[in-house]
Amino acid sequence: MTDVIIAGGGPTGLMLAAELRLHGVRVVVVERDAVPTSRARSLGLHARGVEVLDARGLLDRLLPHGTRHPLRTSFAGLVRPAPGVLDTAHPYLLGIPQPSVERMLTEHATSLGADLRRGSALVALSQNDERVTAELADGTRLAARYLVGCDGGRSTVRKLAGIAFPGEPARRETLLGEVEIAVPEQTLMAVVTEVYKTHKNFGAVPLGNGLYRLGAPAAGLAEDPTVPPTLDELKAQVRALAGTDFGAHSPRSLSRFGDATRLAERYRAGRVLLAGDAAHIHPPNGGQGLSLGLQDAFNLGWKLAAEINGWAPEGLLDSYHAERHPVAAAVLDNTRAQVELTSLEPGPQAVRRLLAELMDFDAVNRRLIEKITGIGVRYDLGAGHELLGRRLRDIALRSGRLYALTHAGRGLLLDQTGRLSVAGWADRVDHVVDVSDELDVPAVLLRPDGHVAWVGDDQDDLGERLSTWFGAAR
Repeated sequence: MTDVIIAGGGPTGLMLAAELRLHGVRVVVVERDAVPTSRARSLGLHARGVEVLDARGLLDRLLPHGTRHPLRTSFAGLVRPAPGVLDTAHPYLLGIPQPSVERMLTEHATSLGADLRRGSALVALSQNDERVTAELADGTRLAARYLVGCDGGRSTVRKLAGIAFPGEPARRETLLGEVEIAVPEQTLMAVVTEVYKTHKNFGAVPLGNGLYRLGAPAAGLAEDPTVPPTLDELKAQVRALAGTDFGAHSPRSLSRFGDATRLAERYRAGRVLLAGDAAHIHPPNGGQGLSLGLQDAFNLGWKLAAEINGWAPEGLLDSYHAERHPVAAAVLDNTRAQVELTSLEPGPQAVRRLLAELMDFDAVNRRLIEKITGIGVRYDLGAGHELLGRRLRDIALRSGRLYALTHAGRGLLLDQTGRLSVAGWADRVDHVVDVSDELDVPAVLLRPDGHVAWVGDDQDDLGERLSTWFGAAR
């Protein structure tokens, strides 16, 4: 028997596997597809997703394969310059295809000892008070202490665990193709820019090597959304709006996606948990999905490891649902709003014009960009300092930078007083005595996911918070 089975070898599952391996947890990842997909389901990472990778020392591996785009507020196609100074050391959008992220995370997870088994589809599961048993399509049976479904919006794990997935079905679809075109890029982008003024789900994005991601609204809903469109279908929809299909040819992939919006009723059923798209689906407006899944894994990994390694305080694992479910609900709400604001009906257009005016106010602009980038997330850890519950950005220290100290995925006491101690928790929490001009409090206790669990300078108060998040002293 292993410790954890992860169903799904996409970015969320791989990130979770790596987080668990940092704590010595035995992990088997079962992935249905025999080979990694080359289709770019996502084309970028927002600031919080970038921070997650930087906190584990992974960002430098990824930056050479991506492009840093200046950060700006984009909400339902309404664009404004980014407000002043944002609370992040990474004020940019990292343009990078999802396969590049997945490839890097595969290397990271397997180098840490995760057992990745491709071509292994989970088809059944059962659980009792002690274990979960998973059955694969080839008849193999695996047992583990826990199982996590990271197997996408049509999650088999979620269905087998009996977790409800309430929300709204798709009302409209968009067709996508990774294709070559027969006109100069300047001509393509001039037409796309004009059409995009009124149709916000029409576009073309260069992917390099003469390849473009071409998208257009579908004529209606497909009977089976899992069946990809033909190239002719895509070209017909592009022509309907643009008057030309740009001579699109040689498709590498064709797909469709809808605007269905659903959120799992709960993220845990006994020894089965959900993360990423298995727990929430939403339209791609704002490009938030990839970062959202990575943050799920970042939150769950250390908590599940603590449970398995025997030091988790009561309720720690259940705090995964309590913290992440509201975050996903907020993303679903902002994508619902963005979809409505792309409607050409008079009502939504009136609201759109009003929002355009409001976005000229710095406070509104800042609030929207913090939502989209994920840097505005604050977990409810009770009353206290304004930093409590927020993640701490990467700050400069006298001896280096904060995120260089977090690669091992442990808790961290950053102590500017030199008078505090983590004695009794040193096997779970690092104690760093250093100072920063960017931190105006005596000391902060960071959880392994980078969120602030305590602020102050009182040792007794610190001890209580260490017990709350890291269990009993040893």
